[in-house]
Amino acid sequence: MKPAGTPAPSSAPTSAEAALEPEETGKPKRVSLRPLGQLKPYLLRHKGMLLAALVSLVVAAGAMLALPLALRRMIDLGFSGIEPELVDVYFGTLVGVGALLAIASAARFYCVNWLGERVVADIRTDVFKHLTGLSPAFYEVSHSGEVMSRLTADTTQVKAAAGTAVSQAMRNLLLVVGSVAMMIVTSPKLSLAVLIAIPLIVLPLVAYGRSVRARSRYAQDTLAEASAYASESLGQVKVLQAFTNERAATSRFRRAMDRAFEAANDRAKARAGLTAIAMFLVFLSVVGVLWYGAQDVLSGSMSGGTLGQFVLYAVFAAAAVGGLSDVWGEVAQAAGAAERLGELLEAESEIQSPPHPTPMPEPGRGEIAFDDVSFAYPLRPDIAALDGVSFTVRPGERVALVGPSGAGKTTIFALLLRFYDPKSGTVRVDDVPVDMADLHDLRSRFAMVPQETALFADTVAANIAYGAETATRAQIEAAARAAFAHGFIAELPEGYQTQLGEGGVTLSGGQRQRIAIARAVLRDAPILLLDEATSALDTTNETLVQKALDKVMDGRTTLVIAHRLSTVVNADRILVFDRGELVEEGTHQQLIAKSGLYARLASLQFAPDAAE
Repeated sequence: MKPAGTPAPSSAPTSAEAALEPEETGKPKRVSLRPLGQLKPYLLRHKGMLLAALVSLVVAAGAMLALPLALRRMIDLGFSGIEPELVDVYFGTLVGVGALLAIASAARFYCVNWLGERVVADIRTDVFKHLTGLSPAFYEVSHSGEVMSRLTADTTQVKAAAGTAVSQAMRNLLLVVGSVAMMIVTSPKLSLAVLIAIPLIVLPLVAYGRSVRARSRYAQDTLAEASAYASESLGQVKVLQAFTNERAATSRFRRAMDRAFEAANDRAKARAGLTAIAMFLVFLSVVGVLWYGAQDVLSGSMSGGTLGQFVLYAVFAAAAVGGLSDVWGEVAQAAGAAERLGELLEAESEIQSPPHPTPMPEPGRGEIAFDDVSFAYPLRPDIAALDGVSFTVRPGERVALVGPSGAGKTTIFALLLRFYDPKSGTVRVDDVPVDMADLHDLRSRFAMVPQETALFADTVAANIAYGAETATRAQIEAAARAAFAHGFIAELPEGYQTQLGEGGVTLSGGQRQRIAIARAVLRDAPILLLDEATSALDTTNETLVQKALDKVMDGRTTLVIAHRLSTVVNADRILVFDRGELVEEGTHQQLIAKSGLYARLASLQFAPDAAE
């Protein structure tokens, strides 16, 4: 394993790419049952319930195996006229065995279903926790819909394995072993005939089962692709409708679902064929053994009760083998799902805290330094987002980052928060290199207002307190007032407890932006990052929020990204970027006097008529 922060060679796929690497078309990947071994630690977390499930499983299987013994005694003795009173005893015993079988089966059903639900909940939690720790590079090469499909659909498949499928497989396996053992005890001669027939049954099933497993994996992959496209389209539904692309999107999704249907149908055909072959081979073997045993009964070398007992055990074994073949398809699907989940869990973040992080100074000063930093995004390794950038921001200083789109301004924020590591050079916060600091400690030094406001389908209060869940109602309201958001929040139907739609769709752009600013206020971090924080506001609201930001910035180090230069003219310093390079630095008046890039940008915004 390479050290954290070491960039992967450009010629080799990253862990993120490998985690969601698509299958080759028409060549489904073969799946083994080995991935199901990943369920073991989750099952062992609940040893009591697991033991109860195993005990009830053994008791139920034992009760089933006891039935043929009673049948033999009834046939050989109960109906012979020697001891007629034993008939009542045997039937009473059968009732008792049936009651035990019912209770044990019910207990097994409850225990294994409880385990299935608990295990899948634990897996989903662990997968989600792992996903939240992966660096942005992972999501640059991964579809969110594909990831969600694995988190939901694949874990549902695993639930079937951890619950009913594995339980039924173990039950049938116990019945097979127990029935075969009792068959040998009852009649070694007939058992030998059965043993000869077993390879004729098992070998075709094993060969056919491989095809079922491959088709199961391919069906899950095609469904995940369709889900990914649906998630992406619905997430941008406004754009989809604005461009009247409903028909084309529906047509593309229909084609994706048709592929998923064909794959699922292919899997169903394979499973149906597997079941038919298994049932016929088992039935044929039972009939053959029964015919062979009937010859012994006719010759007097075997009693009718013994043959009946043997046949019942043979039927149990055959039914269990048939059950195994039926459950095998579900277990194979679960193995494919477990493999896909394992790929997610094995994906390593390229950004991790060092094993022995350097402590960040307390309290935080808010000092920032870039020393000859160069960087290129993983998907564009040949295009420099930053090229030899060096600057220092003193504690409490307000610095604006300006320049054309794509000049590298947002990249500064991404490197400060250590979403990526630079190709060369060093980024420091409070004189600690960011790659030497604990990620949580580093990022807790920042409060950020992004250009694209991120709100969640929760209450207004919860959105403001995002990342500060222990905040009191008074603190939340104070932050809202500082962002000039309290007024419109109070007018909402339930005030701070009003539920927002996904992405805050029930609010205007300006309202969403002010909630985001309130969130940054509540964060109370020494460094404030503002990415076009007033871009969505009208003139009136911009003036109010700018006053609020001026108050919030007091005593804090602030970096402001702005295309609207009127919002940064009062900054302590302005850093001007162009094509990844820091080309100018100074105050507004100093940069205007230089007649460079900043002066040209300012002339376009402050004197548009002259630009024309």
